[in-house]
Amino acid sequence: MATTTVQPGASAVMDPKNAKGMPRDVSGEREWSNGLFACFNEPGTCILSWCCPSMVYSQVKSRLTFLNTQGRPHPSGGDMFGSDCFIHCCLTSCCAAGWVLQIGQRGGTRMRYNIKGGGFNDCLSAACCTPCELTQQTQELALEEQALMGQPQDMHQKV
Repeated sequence: MATTTVQPGASAVMDPKNAKGMPRDVSGEREWSNGLFACFNEPGTCILSWCCPSMVYSQVKSRLTFLNTQGRPHPSGGDMFGSDCFIHCCLTSCCAAGWVLQIGQRGGTRMRYNIKGGGFNDCLSAACCTPCELTQQTQELALEEQALMGQPQDMHQKV
């Protein structure tokens, strides 16, 4: 009697920082999980980013900071109000320059996820398409948070 031995195959381990399994280039960098104009896939965040970019900026910053320091999702989904919101709002109201703060935040997001790009592209995205770039960062963070919590990848979450 012949016996067949089946060895367990390699199990796929999902990288929470690359939950969509985006391909990496030889330097280990990848593209954003969602394109800049995929902001319309998440209309709630997109609309809020048009109306109140300071609130979305603050929320993204607090979520990113929490992930960087605690290694887990922000318990309340991020802080929309606070000093970051106030500073962004003042810069936006006084001289339409709140986007300047977003350049550094976008760079921090790219560094966390090892996403291709540079300061020039970050500047253009923040200055020319604030709602789209804030929504894109929100989507990137949501993918990691969902992966860390073992949830399916649903990008249509509420802000």
